[in-house]
Amino acid sequence: MRVLRLTVATATVGLAWMGLGSAAAAPAVASIAIHPDIAASRLVSTSAPPTLAQCEAQYKVACYDPAQIQAAYDLKPLYNRGYAGQGKTIVIVDSFGSPTIVHDLAKFDHDFNLPAPPSFKIITPDGPVPHNLSWAGEVSLDVEYSHAIAPGANILLVETPVSEEEGTVGFPQIVEAENYVINHHLGDVISQSFSATEETFPTAQSLLRLRSAYINADKHDITVLAASGDSGAADVNFGEIDYYLHPVTSWPDSDPLVTGVGGTQLHLTASGTKTAPDSVWNDTYNVPTQEFIFGDAGPNPLAGGGGKSIIFSRPSYQNSVASVVGQHRGVPDISMSGACNGGVLVYQSFAGSPPGYYDTCGTSEATPEFAGIVAIADQYAGHDLGLINPALYEMSADGDPGIVDVTRGNNTVTFPQNGKIDTVHGFRALSGYDLASGVGTVDAWRFVPEIAAIG
Repeated sequence: MRVLRLTVATATVGLAWMGLGSAAAAPAVASIAIHPDIAASRLVSTSAPPTLAQCEAQYKVACYDPAQIQAAYDLKPLYNRGYAGQGKTIVIVDSFGSPTIVHDLAKFDHDFNLPAPPSFKIITPDGPVPHNLSWAGEVSLDVEYSHAIAPGANILLVETPVSEEEGTVGFPQIVEAENYVINHHLGDVISQSFSATEETFPTAQSLLRLRSAYINADKHDITVLAASGDSGAADVNFGEIDYYLHPVTSWPDSDPLVTGVGGTQLHLTASGTKTAPDSVWNDTYNVPTQEFIFGDAGPNPLAGGGGKSIIFSRPSYQNSVASVVGQHRGVPDISMSGACNGGVLVYQSFAGSPPGYYDTCGTSEATPEFAGIVAIADQYAGHDLGLINPALYEMSADGDPGIVDVTRGNNTVTFPQNGKIDTVHGFRALSGYDLASGVGTVDAWRFVPEIAAIG
């Protein structure tokens, strides 16, 4: 893990912004950095959670609470009919865990009038987890917002003893832990808020050898999700200093057996009513947001990831969008809220940062949110839906109203590097599928019965 070149210290920002190393020609023996796709997090209150108006007045950006997110995705009609994920388990996979997550979730639930999950368990299949708080903010975000979307679902937090400096051993441990969950039938949907740039892997085969958990999940009808990344069409090189100057894509979101989750920006009132259609998350040129996160004006690469895989060819379920992806696997598949101008309020109290509410953003927000949607859809269907990608593309092609097209924005990013300003041109939102938002986003009230009927 690496903190970018910022004028504000990590202790002030919480988890500032984390990047992944990659290189045009990776060395034969490489340490692949696995990083959480949390874009930024800043303390906004040490007492009660702030309101939207308070965030906008003090920080010049929007911040949203669980009720606003629930309203934005039209979840309340499902809750009113008894569909909140009951009987299903969301599996959150994170390195190191958080020593305060049980307390923090209870505080979060109390302050936002949410019920406690029916069951919240923590397991460490790979043995004792060292005290390393580099991912604790990620854990808080993942657990709290999967629960905010599906308050009736069980939560299983799977912690792995992964060293960010030794990513080549980290991924096998993650795979082993996920296989343990699958083989013991411990969950229904797996949420992964981490990724590594495809170019980081020494060879394609070194990546392909790590796919066993996804193959296993597919056989057991378990849905696997992964975040698409937070630096738009770019990502940092293997030395974890400079960015690629051409579009790159990350894994495991690029895996055909995984649903890649990108980022959108919500435009909401205090009640969660939309004031404008969702757009592709891209805060690169948003100067107030850059000041909020980094302590100086941007630009910085801060947008939802998306693009074409260099490892995987186009899966059959993307044949309908071949004009966009060509012969390659395209990501993301779908998108949820991830923008920093419109981040979510997360409570955390672990050592190293003041306890309180943090305004947090990234595809690490989008992924657990969509995990909650999947858990509700599993409950509605009466069985686990497994790999949902074929259904997503079928629904999009059929114009089902549960899929909400995103037609505004792009994931082009601009940033300073080596004394000059560079731009990596990404992809713009289109009618239908695109490499910035996937098939779009969801209206859960319509989406859940539609995908349940297909699955």
